Amino acid sequence: MTERVRVAVIGGGPAGLTAAAALAPAVDGDVLVLEREPETGGIPRHSDHPGYGIRDLRRFISGPEYARRLTRVAREAGARLETEAMVTGWALLTGAAGPRTLVTGGDGPQSLLTGAAGARTLEVTSPRGRRLVQADAVVLATGARERPRSARLIAGDRPDGVYTTGQLQNLVHLHHREVGRRAVVVGAELVSWSAVLTLHEAGCRTVLMTSEHAKPEACTAFHVPGRLAFGVLVRTRTRLVAVNGKGRVTSVDIENLDTGERHRVPCDTVITTGDWIPDHELARTGGLDMDESTLGPRVDTSLATSLPGVFAAGNLLHPVDTADIAALDGRHVAGAVLRHLAGHPAPAGGVPLVAEAPLRWVAPQIVRPGGPPPSRGRLLLWSDAFRRFPRIAATQDGRLLGRTRLPWPAAPGRVFRVPFTLVTGADPAGGPVRLALD
Repeated sequence: MTERVRVAVIGGGPAGLTAAAALAPAVDGDVLVLEREPETGGIPRHSDHPGYGIRDLRRFISGPEYARRLTRVAREAGARLETEAMVTGWALLTGAAGPRTLVTGGDGPQSLLTGAAGARTLEVTSPRGRRLVQADAVVLATGARERPRSARLIAGDRPDGVYTTGQLQNLVHLHHREVGRRAVVVGAELVSWSAVLTLHEAGCRTVLMTSEHAKPEACTAFHVPGRLAFGVLVRTRTRLVAVNGKGRVTSVDIENLDTGERHRVPCDTVITTGDWIPDHELARTGGLDMDESTLGPRVDTSLATSLPGVFAAGNLLHPVDTADIAALDGRHVAGAVLRHLAGHPAPAGGVPLVAEAPLRWVAPQIVRPGGPPPSRGRLLLWSDAFRRFPRIAATQDGRLLGRTRLPWPAAPGRVFRVPFTLVTGADPAGGPVRLALD
């Protein structure tokens, strides 16, 4: 038997919950949130420190409280939240020619489905069994994850005591486990200081933080107080090259990227932070156009993907922004979903946006004539070079569209934003708009 809903939201983190809360009162039919974890709330659920909810809730609260509030708001709005439910495959039914093949995670085509033209069919697997869910619109809000040690190709032994930030916070805040006494944190992003806070709560001292960049990735407002409060030694232009230890970590080897000099640091815990990648498996198997730089699906300013009726929001689109910004994405995408359900598809055509090195990516990637501005009226960019007061230029076919100097830095390891007005003068019939550090 196939269940029919009006909107299916895949992912119960800040973006998914906020989208569901905005959609449920405005939709005639079910808004179903499918979350693979035992509880909704996403990463904030086990980030037990303050700093959440500033932009979307106008509050300064802890991660668990933030997760509970978003969950409560979505449920009270009328959304149906289903946990321990993983979407393991999906198909797009496109009309009289019949459905496409249902594709499931990693095993190839499984079966052909039938159903109403235009419906999106999801295969949902949970402890309650497997079932199909058809939706008139789908919002992908599957978020992002940190790359673990194996994906970073860090050599050495394979002892216990090596975690990502998410694993660390899960152990400490949800399972109340001890993690060690001396830690080395790989990375100097905002999430790296979150790891330091968690280690401190667990009674573990951070003896070293490493960054491959010339400056720590976290902004000064977090970096300086963090060093003063916790006495953390931060080494820039440094990478971890080996983990040592048999049963448990005993030390790590670090290398200076400028001189090649190596030395050994005694420790019993290693935390690999940052180096995010979108949880993009569903987007890829669903046949969405993907962006080779962000590794997430390509979207226009309304957050519509390349498949009609399929939308994406939050850190699935770009690794990685703060939870409240992801939540505002969820609020923004609701408007496009409602327009689709009312029979008003996204405008045709569109001009691609391209980031020029040292800018790595831009999001969203498509500007459509007649389309809305992006969330908060900003384009998001990522830079591989530090510029204290960056000046950004937008050009199309050799013509300057706009130029602006920003009062905030462009720096590796964090998103920076430029006004959307920089590209609003693009010719819909022209070539790509190129964004560059001027």
